[in-house]
Amino acid sequence: MSSRDEIDAIEEIEEMDEMEELEGMDALERQRIQRRREHMAAMRRQKRRQELLRSWALLIMAGLVVLVLCVWGVVRLAAGHSREGGETPDSETLESFQAERDSVENGGQYAAGKEPPQFSLTPEEPGPEETVPETPGPGDTLAAPEEPVPGEMTGEEPTAGGTGEEDSSQGEPEPFTFNPRATERTLSFPEEGRGVYSTNGVLIDVEAEEIVASRDPFQRINPASMTKVLTLLVAAEHVSDLQDTFTMTIEITDYSYQHGCSIAGYGVGKSVTIEELMYGTILPSGADAALALAEYVAGSQEAFVELMNQKLEELGLSDTAHFTNCVGLYDEEHYCTVYDMAIILKAASDNELCRRVLSARTFATSVPSEDQPEGILLSNWFLRRIEDKDTHGEVLCAKTGFVNQSGSCAASLAVDHAGREYICVTTGSISNWACIYDHVELYQAFLE
Repeated sequence: MSSRDEIDAIEEIEEMDEMEELEGMDALERQRIQRRREHMAAMRRQKRRQELLRSWALLIMAGLVVLVLCVWGVVRLAAGHSREGGETPDSETLESFQAERDSVENGGQYAAGKEPPQFSLTPEEPGPEETVPETPGPGDTLAAPEEPVPGEMTGEEPTAGGTGEEDSSQGEPEPFTFNPRATERTLSFPEEGRGVYSTNGVLIDVEAEEIVASRDPFQRINPASMTKVLTLLVAAEHVSDLQDTFTMTIEITDYSYQHGCSIAGYGVGKSVTIEELMYGTILPSGADAALALAEYVAGSQEAFVELMNQKLEELGLSDTAHFTNCVGLYDEEHYCTVYDMAIILKAASDNELCRRVLSARTFATSVPSEDQPEGILLSNWFLRRIEDKDTHGEVLCAKTGFVNQSGSCAASLAVDHAGREYICVTTGSISNWACIYDHVELYQAFLE
């Protein structure tokens, strides 16, 4: 064999080796591709199993929710039957109800040993930021005020040094007389339809001084920020110049912050008029404004609370109500009943200045803040949220409150289409909106 033939043979052998090597590499690549496909298929199967498990978990959770709702409905239905479904109480029930109230008036402590219901809710103040159309200010229909007391505002518009005119023929203001009673027409709260979530409540016909409907109205409760209705009333009776000013202190803002209170937002060093403090106390439920009023009127919160308890005694409530602070913080010695709070709201609504503040949907202050450099705009969210609901009339005044021990609560004054006024106070509801709809439910059920 020639050298040329040997070279050709060697090249042929090398080409065959390369082909075999390439075929081996192709086989390895095919194996890798196959393994990759099998891995992806396994991942898809695992993902489908996870999705199936999530679907089953959601179905099980939905079933549990339905089961809980069914059990809750059965419990409410049973409770409704035990409360006679809102029917007129028999004579024994009425006598027991009246005896209950009489024992309170004679110095008894109704249900003093009962613990208030516990709730695990978050504070309700201040309201969320939302867009609400501009609405008119306070209602035009005002009750005729009682004889003015020193410092009470009686004019339509506040003015510097604006003290109401006093009747020289009256040495003392007329005593407050408002004593609603249960009658044979008094009903339980409605249980049909949505029902009422609040654990305690009372609805009163103001003109007839009659309890229209109630649920444990004489059980001791913590009034939370409904306390500020009395704070406003006491301040209004001791103020002579709404345009006088008070400078906010760091002690007031620190107190509000340390106790987790809702605030109007008046900063340290800001000069705030007494009128702005009153609106700041009620509309946003501002503890800073309430504390400033207390210091302006009495020099300290402690001295102001003494005035508040004196006012409770004037209203005939000292046996069943006692306050320890002017903002509504929970304290075992800070208590009243929903019936007591209805009396307090009636006394405040008889004061023209208090009624104007309690009925304001919004109020523009001259006090600037970082977010509102032209002046803080205050809002009463209860009134703004309930104004488009069917209450068989109009809700004129309102003040809300919340502490864990009392849940969401509110006191409101409404007028029906015939001009008849009603006061509704509830406590122990499960949320802000549930509290609002409790008032809607009661007004729909009993107002003409």
